[in-house]
Amino acid sequence: MDCYTANWNPLGDSAFYRKYELYSMDWDLKEELRDCLVAAAPYGGPIALLRNPGRKEKPASARPVLEIYSASGVPLASLLWKSGPVVSLGWSAEEELLCVQEDGVVLVYGLHGDFRRHFSMGNEVLQNRVLDARIFHTEFGSGVAILTGAHRFTLSANVGDLKLRRMPEVPGLQSAPSCWTTMCQDRVAHILLAVGPDLYLLDHAACSAVTPPGLAAGVSSFLQMAVSFTYRHLALFTDTGYIWMGTASLKEKLCEFNCNIRAPPKQMVWCSRPRSKERAVVVAWERRLMVVGDAPEGIQFVLDEDSYLVPELDGVRIFSHSTHEFLHEVPVASEEIFKIASMAPGALLLEAQKEYEKESQKADEYLREIQELGQLPQAVQQCIEAAGHEHWPDMQKSLLRAASFGKCFLDRFPPDSFVRMCQDLRVLNAIRDYHIGIPLTYSQYKQLTIQVLLDRLVLRRLYPLAIQICEYLRLPEVQGVSRILAHWACYKVQQKDVSDEDVARAINQKLGDTPGVSYSDIAARAYGCGRTELAIKLLEYEPRSGEQVPLLLKMKRSKLALSKAIESGDTDLVFTVLLHLKNELNRGDFFMTLRNQPMALSLYRQRIEGRVAALQAAADAFYKAKNEFAAKATEDQMRLLRLQRRLEDELGGRFLDLSVHDTVTTLILSGQNKRAEQLARDFRIPDKRLWWLKLTALADLEDWEELEKFSKSKKSPIGYLPFVEICMKQHNKYEAKKYASRVGPEQKVKALLLVGDVAQAADVAIEHRNEAEMSLVLSHCTGATDGATADKIQRARAQAQKK
Repeated sequence: MDCYTANWNPLGDSAFYRKYELYSMDWDLKEELRDCLVAAAPYGGPIALLRNPGRKEKPASARPVLEIYSASGVPLASLLWKSGPVVSLGWSAEEELLCVQEDGVVLVYGLHGDFRRHFSMGNEVLQNRVLDARIFHTEFGSGVAILTGAHRFTLSANVGDLKLRRMPEVPGLQSAPSCWTTMCQDRVAHILLAVGPDLYLLDHAACSAVTPPGLAAGVSSFLQMAVSFTYRHLALFTDTGYIWMGTASLKEKLCEFNCNIRAPPKQMVWCSRPRSKERAVVVAWERRLMVVGDAPEGIQFVLDEDSYLVPELDGVRIFSHSTHEFLHEVPVASEEIFKIASMAPGALLLEAQKEYEKESQKADEYLREIQELGQLPQAVQQCIEAAGHEHWPDMQKSLLRAASFGKCFLDRFPPDSFVRMCQDLRVLNAIRDYHIGIPLTYSQYKQLTIQVLLDRLVLRRLYPLAIQICEYLRLPEVQGVSRILAHWACYKVQQKDVSDEDVARAINQKLGDTPGVSYSDIAARAYGCGRTELAIKLLEYEPRSGEQVPLLLKMKRSKLALSKAIESGDTDLVFTVLLHLKNELNRGDFFMTLRNQPMALSLYRQRIEGRVAALQAAADAFYKAKNEFAAKATEDQMRLLRLQRRLEDELGGRFLDLSVHDTVTTLILSGQNKRAEQLARDFRIPDKRLWWLKLTALADLEDWEELEKFSKSKKSPIGYLPFVEICMKQHNKYEAKKYASRVGPEQKVKALLLVGDVAQAADVAIEHRNEAEMSLVLSHCTGATDGATADKIQRARAQAQKK
């Protein structure tokens, strides 16, 4: 136990701090850390490195390389940087890497170096360039704050919902501040900056000068500032070598420490445990690390290599070229159990269990002492809690064995906390493995939640481990295994070197009928990757037609969507597809499609019949109300009624409901001519309009036989030229010539020209001795084929002029 506390360092009389190694880093760094832009994500997150050209010059041909590693130094991605100069790197809460360029463009990359998106911080930033930037986290998401060359600040509190905010100007600011940071107070992002001996707090409305209470005299500049992980506390390093620590609101001073070092530190971060009354700050120089707090003396460590600090919820990660360590305050439970000469219940229980393993009677003595004080439940709980804060599995097992030993002598000790701790530690030990590289502490794990941890494993494509954790913790399938398998399938469809058939088969074999898995979502991802055929294959495994149909319509596979909708037996789904088809296809193709699907045609007819009945009822009600109104109307109302009728007469068809026309056309197309004519009479559609509707509908269907019958049913009120025009539009010259022979003399020339009979058109024009018609025929003559016809017209014109 004495050996166990060898790395404990006291800070004052009330707290100990320890530093232990997480990993021995085997990464093959191409640059020293001091020559790179470095960003490490909290909660045991990844590390990104990019050579900083401002620190170390290389030939122009040597482009920097962006490298991403796990916290254990395992390479995750490496890509040649081909974009503009980068000012700052940072990780979002979703573990996306944000790269802030000099021009204010922020490039967003995934954990594996895949480019996600980009956004700009605005024209002002583009014009004045970026001097410095910070990526910060709030309850709303991850934000970016920019300091421009004009010494103005611009920020967005949430890059997922980008809303740029230009902060107020700092009076008299002519150069970059000596230091600055972002803070979040009252759900609003602020900027705190130092200009000489003055501090300014910027919010969305004003710039306010602030003064830290109890600051030592003689300060002429602030060299570094740090905000705690939860934005509750603030530390300021002054040019006098003092560190002021207080609340972030700058209303209360906690303590002040004299480092006796005036050189500006490379980094300064807070190191405090949740719910602990102790407050400490870690300050790093080139080869020295110091932990300071409310104590006369600090804790000092020698740094053998260039190191980087990563603030965490309950401590500080410190990584260098060769090691990755964790510095934190020793938790209360661990301190009470392991400190020298401790008589805490947990310490006695741990000794009792060790003596029991040795078969020593001292075990009974220790156990009796705890029981006599009535502290056995507290002892068990202390051992369980201390086990959670231990990094090494052997010490975890020792503490849990002690807790299990103590439980045997308790009648009603609830086992939940013990079982849950065993489960949590098994999960934590699995993800702390070197090859996984997520060194979460127990406090971080509880803050992060198991769902977020699973998301991070999925992000790293560690699907088997994520599934094993879900099965071990017995999470509901929808939240656990099913969701992870769906993510795996969405990743699988992006592997374009594997054939569609193999990918679809592999996904189906792995997923099967797993509840909660949506094949349509996976198919949508495949379609988004440009693999339409794979998407269709995957949809074959989707048991819910309602999920298949929308994606098929999006992929413009409307006829297949109609077949799937019909198979489902869901009439609403069928009508949805029919409406889509009606808008997508021309009328002829639409009804030809319906003819090949009898069920769809039957449903459509039913719908039309219902619509007709509704329209007829509406017409009856309208005219009935109108007649009743006319019978009871006063003189003023009659004047209004006559005005309404005059407007109807003047505006004509504009007052007709277009849905009536559409319904009439649909009835004609579906072969219900009598009902169409009845509806047209009820709504007083003119004969000319009805003939146009029927002519267009039959031509769209290419039902030439029915069109011929219709043309002979009675004299056409629109003439026969429209018949010629509509037949030519459908590229049926044979039918067009037939109707051209029936066209009256006044439109004969136009009809003959439409069907391409220029010679006969010339004969008719000459016979009519009509100058306009002869000019029209001449405009259709071509020199190669119609030379003789043109000469004939010219001679006819000359003879007419002589007369």
